Amino acid sequence: MTKICTTCGLPEELCVCESIARESQKITAKVIKKKFGKKYTLIEGFGGSSINLKELTKALKERFACGGTSKGNYVELQGNHLKKLKKALIELDFSPDTIDIKG
Repeated sequence: MTKICTTCGLPEELCVCESIARESQKITAKVIKKKFGKKYTLIEGFGGSSINLKELTKALKERFACGGTSKGNYVELQGNHLKKLKKALIELDFSPDTIDIKG
């Protein structure tokens, strides 16, 4: 028997919760400097638990060949990836209108 999503009531194979959550986010990205002047790309605005941040972080780390982590409601990537980030997020099914790149 297939599992049923508790949020939308559809079978997990047909669940649309994550795609709806991706379209309704207001994502901001900026570069911050940390210890020893190292640059990090900080991606914020992931509210709620509908988006799997671990999978998103893993996909972005593989895409940009860098290290990174997800803590709370944000993703932190090592290095400056602002130029390529919007395109990568759009390919991961985020709406282009909700992505704001600062810097």
